Amino acid sequence: MQDKESAPSKPSVIRPLVFLALLGAIILTVRYFQLDQYLEKERLRQAVAGYGTWGPVIYTLIWVAAPPLFLPGLPIGLAGGILFGPFWGVVYTIFGATIGATLAFLVARYLARDWVAAKLSGTKLSTLDEKVGQHGWKIVALTRLVPLFPYNLLNYAFGLTRISLLAYAVSTFIFMLPMTIAIIYFSANLLDLVRGKLTWGVAVGIILVALVGLIPFFYKKLRAKREMLSLDD
Repeated sequence: MQDKESAPSKPSVIRPLVFLALLGAIILTVRYFQLDQYLEKERLRQAVAGYGTWGPVIYTLIWVAAPPLFLPGLPIGLAGGILFGPFWGVVYTIFGATIGATLAFLVARYLARDWVAAKLSGTKLSTLDEKVGQHGWKIVALTRLVPLFPYNLLNYAFGLTRISLLAYAVSTFIFMLPMTIAIIYFSANLLDLVRGKLTWGVAVGIILVALVGLIPFFYKKLRAKREMLSLDD
């Protein structure tokens, strides 16, 4: 979603289409150049396991650095599922992403308030403190479950609000889990799909991503219904 108040809702439709187009292009490329042998997930996971604890440590540190440095999270998450599998991929991702989000929060609160305030000026996020004052941690939960705002900028924005560090960190951890589980489980089976194999793991991963992706749609429907009921009253 765009930063400006008048941002349209089209990107919510365009992004999944772009992702599907890219995925289709990757599958066609792999099949055309016969790259299947280099994309065996077990071989890749064994190679990463050969580095011992350094593999998980480096991956987690990348996630810690991603939110403060505005690095895109989706490619990192996809790599986590591919390299570490559905269980450990979720573990390393959720802890790394939560620590990174908390680090950005602390930078905004104690080191770069003016810079963050300037970034938020004129956007919907400029009213975040008022909403946090009314609803507390529920606003963190909502923005994690319904990704209507830029994730990395949102982490900084919460640092300017009155929410406590503990409430922010716990809410971020808990309510990022659904999206994290869906993305990691999907990516853990992504190489099967890229190699042209439609397994049960691939099917379940697609369903999970679709269900989580529908949360903003149902949220908007519920919100519109509540507004209509309030007008009737």
